[in-house]
Amino acid sequence: MEQQAKAPTEIKKVAQFLRGGSSGMKVRVGALNGKRLDYFKGKSAVKALLSPAYAKLSGVPKITSESEAIITLSAVNAFAFFLRVQRGQPTGSSSSSPKALQIIQEQKFVPDEYYAWFYEGSQWTTYAGGVLMVVIMLAGVMFPLWPPMMRQGVSYLSMGLLGLVGLFFAIAIVRLIFYVITIVVASPGIWIFPQLFADVGFVDSFIPLWEWDLPKKKSKKKGDKEKKGKSSAEKLKKNGGAFIEEVEDEDADSSRPQSRGPLIEEVEDEDA
Repeated sequence: MEQQAKAPTEIKKVAQFLRGGSSGMKVRVGALNGKRLDYFKGKSAVKALLSPAYAKLSGVPKITSESEAIITLSAVNAFAFFLRVQRGQPTGSSSSSPKALQIIQEQKFVPDEYYAWFYEGSQWTTYAGGVLMVVIMLAGVMFPLWPPMMRQGVSYLSMGLLGLVGLFFAIAIVRLIFYVITIVVASPGIWIFPQLFADVGFVDSFIPLWEWDLPKKKSKKKGDKEKKGKSSAEKLKKNGGAFIEEVEDEDADSSRPQSRGPLIEEVEDEDA
């Protein structure tokens, strides 16, 4: 875009940092007039400019507060690197479908608003990938001209890769059969290599060797604390400073029965 070409160097560097992976921004995918675009919330951009990764950059505006970050992001928005949009409903039948985006006429930077990227960032990786793909295709076409030793090495390598893929599918089939058998024999069932399809490293995929198929327990401590906080606030409003609260014994592992007792707590009046 013409506006982006006219942007100062320091503003371009800020846009490149935000568009790159080192910023740590949470980027979503939306749909604008049938075209998919990346968009983000303003708060994530503010956090990125206040992060240590941005502080290490050179040749960019120095930012030490949220207000300075908003000013810098307003300057980036003025050169149309990203535009303020309104987020609508999902474009598909599923809730995970890209949500519809619509450009707002009044452009300004607000941390609570959404912004769509109209800047692709540095393109050197795209160019390098294209050149590498062309080289690979030419090498494949010229395979008959390769020296015999190289052709034999490639054949051995391809057979080894096919063997690894076949071994992976064999492990997946065996673990499924074993799981079905253990459901009947030793409920609730045992998974061999339970982390095999998890989003972990190669070595961690085979650790542990086996595991019981137990349902994961949901923690309710946070909800209980919120309920207690609300009830305490209600009692404070009614009694104006002091209230009696019953507290359950949190030592669930103890063999003695749980005890309940009154707890008298004094709370300062918020209006004082």
